[in-house]
Amino acid sequence: MKKFLLLLLSTLLILSVATASAQTVLKLSEVHAPGYPTSLADEEFARLVEERTEGRIKIEVYTGGTLYGAEPDAIQALQLGDLAFTRVSASPVSNFVPSINAIQMPYLYKSGAHMWAVLNGEIGQKFLADIETAPNSGLVGLCYYDAGSRSFYLTREVNTVEDMKGLKIRVQDNQMMKRMVELLGATPVTGIGPNDVQQAIATGVVDGAENNWPTYQNMGDYEVANYYILDQHTRVPEILLASAEVLSQLDPKDVEIIKAAAKDTQEYEIAEWAKKEASSEQIVRDAGAIVVELTAEARAKFEEAMTPLYEEFGSEWMDLIEQIKKVGEDF
Repeated sequence: MKKFLLLLLSTLLILSVATASAQTVLKLSEVHAPGYPTSLADEEFARLVEERTEGRIKIEVYTGGTLYGAEPDAIQALQLGDLAFTRVSASPVSNFVPSINAIQMPYLYKSGAHMWAVLNGEIGQKFLADIETAPNSGLVGLCYYDAGSRSFYLTREVNTVEDMKGLKIRVQDNQMMKRMVELLGATPVTGIGPNDVQQAIATGVVDGAENNWPTYQNMGDYEVANYYILDQHTRVPEILLASAEVLSQLDPKDVEIIKAAAKDTQEYEIAEWAKKEASSEQIVRDAGAIVVELTAEARAKFEEAMTPLYEEFGSEWMDLIEQIKKVGEDF
């Protein structure tokens, strides 16, 4: 009996080791801190994938830029097959799929609902497909996440376009975003990762940046740039990306599970975003940040100053842009 039990235990141990060794461990890079809406969505994505693959695939989520501190670096790692997943803004993706600029033109959407009708409709889903088929992309677009609207935040008060002249503004490494700042008479500064913006402002490398409420609060940028200029110039969605190289090495059935799991996290992230956006605004207001709400006339001047972007960066996709605007007729 004792020999039988020993044999049984040995067999179970061997099976346990074999099962563990069969598990594929993949990494996901996220620049935002733990608890941020996209970080929570990343964790939910990892949970769903492990659950639905019955443990065959485990995704380790690295938040706070601990794996890759800048989104372009994470994208490059995907292309090389050194990383499986990352969550990034749509802006750097447009460097590989230029047509994505069409969904992030300034003052394009009437509301968040308008944007989501576009992204979850034929237009937005085609852009996701285009990421995978773009020449030398090496990327697979899995789903969109919410990132709200973006506004400028600065070390001094701005009430008009003229007040922007001469300011140094940190922007993402995206040609259209850089040109947008130039059209306002300011100087765009790139090469500063999200986790380094606060220090860059504090040391005078830049006078401010542009982003949404949660990033402004979560990164502590409100502590050094006390003025949040509520111009809401763009709505740039986030995109969960996968490495085409890594996915090609997985069982096709597991790839389909991964893609479905990603899409199933979208509504979860949108709900978390809404909660975080409201709490972040309240936190920075309570901390003494000054929110500058532009007059209708001043906002119109900002929009007018950015109009050339449609010709310079959107001329190839004016049909798409018009389709996006047409969707907005229902909102």
